Amino acid sequence: MPVLTVIMPVYNGEKFLKESIDSVLNQTFTEFSLLVLNDNSTDSTAEILKNYKRQDSRISVITKTKNEGPANLRNEGIQIAKTDLIALLDADDIALPTRFEKQLKYLNAHPEVGVCGTWFSFFGNRKEKVVKHEVSHEALLIQFLHSSGIGNPTVMFRKSALGNLRFEQQYVPAEDYGLWSQLIYKTQFHNIPESLLKYRWHDNNISQTKEANLRKSEVLIKAKQMEQLGIPKTDPNISFYIHAVSLKRKQSSGDVIKTIHAAHDLLKRNKQLEVYNKELFKKHIDRNIKRSIRNAIGYNKAFYKFIKNDSTFFDTLKMADKIILYFKCLL
Repeated sequence: MPVLTVIMPVYNGEKFLKESIDSVLNQTFTEFSLLVLNDNSTDSTAEILKNYKRQDSRISVITKTKNEGPANLRNEGIQIAKTDLIALLDADDIALPTRFEKQLKYLNAHPEVGVCGTWFSFFGNRKEKVVKHEVSHEALLIQFLHSSGIGNPTVMFRKSALGNLRFEQQYVPAEDYGLWSQLIYKTQFHNIPESLLKYRWHDNNISQTKEANLRKSEVLIKAKQMEQLGIPKTDPNISFYIHAVSLKRKQSSGDVIKTIHAAHDLLKRNKQLEVYNKELFKKHIDRNIKRSIRNAIGYNKAFYKFIKNDSTFFDTLKMADKIILYFKCLL
């Protein structure tokens, strides 16, 4: 009886599908079922899956008659899964042989942890490097304010921890960030500090082809996160709250001042509500505000006066930054 379900959505994956399936079949942990959801592929994907299914009884295939997208397919896989433990893998990535074994060992030893990811390595049409996300739950809570702190195809999670949460269409193509950024407030997260997956980077990556939609989705996700500190997404200053924790672009000096006011409010709220580790949260805010000040557009005397006398962030600046700020504002 399998103790783990591996969910793999695929659409026209003939080029890399065999490598991905083989990486699952070659795992040192073998008590799993592999559920592949074929998203109405028009290439040889169906034939490849048919051959693998014939060779290994652990593989099951669901074939869709219309294209539904990976978010819907993963949700269907979660619904179908008969095991509490579920692992995700994309049809063009490669799980290293000990991935499942090491994640299962960690989850079995830490029942309080509901989601376990790993570090991973980019390869393909990009310089190879290891992506080292934060490891501990407290640090991941902070990282998620800025960006996703877990590689989606590295995730192994407990279905029981997920509750009613699922991948949501409103966050596509950042539906993974949307799901994990909500779940992290309901269960413990952990990343194994070892690269146990090879993440293939190529011209069809969602983060390359749909970057504009990705940015819009990230704003919605971060506005949702602000609710943890009692700030509704309809708050007129929501963009400044978001900039205080996740600086993505340069601001005018006037907007930087508004962001600093928002930062003070966030620190005050977190001190009362204790959502985030106070020290880590303050360091994160300080880092973002210093970058905001350094990159502000339209320096002037009023901006310098506010930063020096009223912002409380002046003393956190390096001496070189203080000198540069002085000359840019006053000369």
